[in-house]
Amino acid sequence: MNISYTNFRIKCNHPFGISRSTHDYYDVIFVYLEEGGIIGRGEAAPSGRYNEFAKDILGVLNDGINLPQNIDDPLAFLDFVLPQCRGIKSLEVAFSMAIMDWWCQSEEIPLYEHFGADPSKAPKTSYTISIGDMDLIPEKVKEGAPYHILKVKLGMGIEKDKAIINVIRRETDQLIRVDANEGWDLESGIEMSNWLADRNVEFVEQPFKSTNLKDTAALREKSPLPLIADENSLNSEDIREIEGIFDGINIKLMKCGSLHEGLKMVKMARERDMQVMLGCMIETSIGITAAAHLSPLVDYADLDGNLLISNDPYLGVTVEDGKLTLPQKNGLGISLNSTELNLI
Repeated sequence: MNISYTNFRIKCNHPFGISRSTHDYYDVIFVYLEEGGIIGRGEAAPSGRYNEFAKDILGVLNDGINLPQNIDDPLAFLDFVLPQCRGIKSLEVAFSMAIMDWWCQSEEIPLYEHFGADPSKAPKTSYTISIGDMDLIPEKVKEGAPYHILKVKLGMGIEKDKAIINVIRRETDQLIRVDANEGWDLESGIEMSNWLADRNVEFVEQPFKSTNLKDTAALREKSPLPLIADENSLNSEDIREIEGIFDGINIKLMKCGSLHEGLKMVKMARERDMQVMLGCMIETSIGITAAAHLSPLVDYADLDGNLLISNDPYLGVTVEDGKLTLPQKNGLGISLNSTELNLI
């Protein structure tokens, strides 16, 4: 089996702002595994929030990754390869995507079938309204109209947060999911959750810093809205710690490190009667489609990273009337969007 990789800069449709940063572009790494005329594709979309950067991923890959001789067992393959990724979870999941894409193609099954997921049960995805120029909000809301659910980034202070919601509510009555990205304190969390409950908001994601579980527990006692963990749910080991503090978890493959770890998180959350959402970074259709193959197993999806960029080089999962529609092809079901790019 041969490995290749390339760096690719994805460009945001609008500056993408959350409570702690704003970006016009993101650098991702595509990883390819080739054998027997089959190409398995994976994507690493590193986040500085977790001290992961494209240059470090390229450093690991440039130093060389040894691949096992036996590729018949994808889990054994990952057991061999992932320890070489130096703890970079986004690189680990790129290999997880690539080998599962390759293996499922070789077995002539779509990835969702391997995971026992029914594609007809894929949920609707939300569409993100990021923090930025207030004058752009009506345009962003219009872009999000086909998706029925808006995910709104807040965490800029009570007055600014309320102003953002008020502008959106003048444009639409669509269901809203709020993500504070660790931007509130307990006082603002209590006020905002009660205020938002009267404005067709479904839940609040990550109100406080991940180190502040005490205030999160206090807010849960007073909030009329469910609380969903993001920065507090990196992998399955976090779930026991936050059980009884959050109502649900947001699983992001770029945080947890593999498709199988994501599946483990789904099962652990279900055992604890916690709600489950699948989320994403700003990614291309490789990463989003990989996550979408797990989406029939969860309650909510926020898989819009590929919808927020202008130069997605791949085709995969689509959205029809707001609902995720999985490719009816083997593996991830990915294809190139343009022959002009030097990609495979």
